[in-house]
Amino acid sequence: MYQFKELQEAESVVEIFKTNIQEESDRDYVIAVMQNQFPDYKINFDLEDCDKILRIEGVDLQYDNVVNHVSGLGYTCVRLE
Repeated sequence: MYQFKELQEAESVVEIFKTNIQEESDRDYVIAVMQNQFPDYKINFDLEDCDKILRIEGVDLQYDNVVNHVSGLGYTCVRLE
């Protein structure tokens, strides 16, 4: 029960990234790969935004892992502060 209480108290973090993803097919591919790698993260894109925003929410979110993973897929990914 103690572990469950810790999980409830853990704060979710939201990180926003600028990407160069243009197409819905690319978006869907990146989301599928990222969900496989990071199953506990909530991942979505705003392709209507000029920065092609990638938004990720999760507990213990490591933004550098996200940047490295998306970059490794061949896309630009820069954390917005």
